Amino acid sequence: MIHGDITNFPVDALVNSANKSLLGGGGLDYIIHKKAGPLMKAECVRLNQEKGGCSTGQAEVTTAGDLPAKYLIHAVGPRWLGGESKEPQLLCDAYSNALMRANEIGAKTVSFPNISTGVYRFPQQLAAEIAIGTICSILPQHDQIAEVFFVCRDAENYLIYKEILSMLDDPKIQIKISSVE
Repeated sequence: MIHGDITNFPVDALVNSANKSLLGGGGLDYIIHKKAGPLMKAECVRLNQEKGGCSTGQAEVTTAGDLPAKYLIHAVGPRWLGGESKEPQLLCDAYSNALMRANEIGAKTVSFPNISTGVYRFPQQLAAEIAIGTICSILPQHDQIAEVFFVCRDAENYLIYKEILSMLDDPKIQIKISSVE
């Protein structure tokens, strides 16, 4: 297992847990915008002006700017509203679309944060099950991608991901976890 900060990972594509505007928000989105710098910010402004941002469940690609990744994939997860507003499907879509974008840009390595579990309050256990289930089910369709890293924002998420991943028995799917505290 690897321990570190998702913004320091030298991967081809780093997934950002973005908001609909793509102009930065709180939590990880704020940190990524701050560390990535003005080139990435300019691309987000352009996407906001041209497309009106990014819909929930969708993903957009920009440069990673000053981060060690080649690209940033801004995936917009849902706010948790009790589970009756298609939140599980929208979260599944956010992971699926981010992975599809990674494949489209030829990324071999991709790192994912815990999308929607911070200020959007998606239940951590359910979010982890959706994240891992989605990635495991569609990863074989994306032959460009060799490794997927889940970078957990805290020890609680880390333990949830570790438990779920310990039950996987498909040797074709290799997913690593990193804990950021």
